Amino acid sequence: MTESNMHSDPDTTDSRVPETPDADTLGGPQGDTTRKDPEEWVTGDEPITGAQRSYLDTLAREAGEELPGDLTKAQASEHIDRLQGATDRTS
Repeated sequence: MTESNMHSDPDTTDSRVPETPDADTLGGPQGDTTRKDPEEWVTGDEPITGAQRSYLDTLAREAGEELPGDLTKAQASEHIDRLQGATDRTS
């Protein structure tokens, strides 16, 4: 066998390709993994962010609603999703 085709030997492993366990995979048929349920957020119980507060204030005003100011990130996200649907606003 010549040096140029040694890479095709099934007994030779390519050290450039890291081996990963089967459980640690990316992609697949799971669907949209960019959106996670706010209940599953690691930081969901932290206080509402400034950006969430500002946007939620705008949405609540447009919908004629009042919301408490001490929401968590997860609660704010849920209200934003709900109010976006109610006001036909998507961003």
